[in-house]
Amino acid sequence: MRKKILVTGGAGFLGSHLCERLLNEGNEVVCLDNYFTGQKSNVVHLMNNPYFEMVRHDVTMPFYIEVDEIYNLACPASPIHYQFNPIKTVKTSVMGAINMLGLAKRIKAKILQASTSEVYGDPQIHPQTEAYWGHVNPIGERACYDEGKRAAETLFVNYHKQNNVRIKIMRIFNTYGPRMHPNDGRVVSNFIVQALRGEDITVYGDGSQTRSFCYYSDLIDGMIRLMNTEDDFTGPVNVGNPNEFTILQLARKVIELSGSSSQIVMNPLPSDDPMQRQPDIRMAREKLGWEPKVQLEEGLLKTIGYFKTIV
Repeated sequence: MRKKILVTGGAGFLGSHLCERLLNEGNEVVCLDNYFTGQKSNVVHLMNNPYFEMVRHDVTMPFYIEVDEIYNLACPASPIHYQFNPIKTVKTSVMGAINMLGLAKRIKAKILQASTSEVYGDPQIHPQTEAYWGHVNPIGERACYDEGKRAAETLFVNYHKQNNVRIKIMRIFNTYGPRMHPNDGRVVSNFIVQALRGEDITVYGDGSQTRSFCYYSDLIDGMIRLMNTEDDFTGPVNVGNPNEFTILQLARKVIELSGSSSQIVMNPLPSDDPMQRQPDIRMAREKLGWEPKVQLEEGLLKTIGYFKTIV
């Protein structure tokens, strides 16, 4: 049966891929975006599909529609974008969650929150399990995003307990792939753009900090699997690739795969930048039957191919 699905932040990097996948699976999709970081070019190829609808709207304002499911992805997700207007970032996370949960409550829709590994802050346990409460600076440069997403999780759980809203919470770890914004300041897009332009590749700190990189198609698969689980499983559940790399390893791999002549230069480390980030995905394996299929080299080659067309 064809479901009608609302995707907030649907013109963003991950949102546009989710819209595409949901349409390909035979659903009707309403894409909501205010284009703060999303781009119409990410979804323009979907416009001719009679089951796709694009609505320009900000989730901090109420929205009324009848749908079966809601994927709440609306929020700037890179430090450059979420620190540009930190008050707006908190509003998007918190008021956006309130508005979408209110909608889900009224129309009895199932709703998924795209949360983040940033809820763990600069973690003191490694790798991070869903039971870990995090180590977050509530007044730091990144707090608008970290605490906004933490508050959104609180709202989701409370709407579930108090109003029986059917919720799913997914904690997304570093994800990359085609349609990333070239100026979003995230490490994969930064390095690829610098390498393709032959510019110095800027590594912050000594490059020993680690990240785990998940290709977008694996992430979208995990997201849909989570939405389709039984109502008694709400999450949160970590979705990401547990294979860990140092930032220096990533820089060298991007130079190698892009055939670039770029040099690596070291810059001071930004405040509250986590030293380690790696998901424990045992719950995703058990509850979703999910684990990542695309490893770093394959995903980077595809991402570099995309950036060659736009840089």
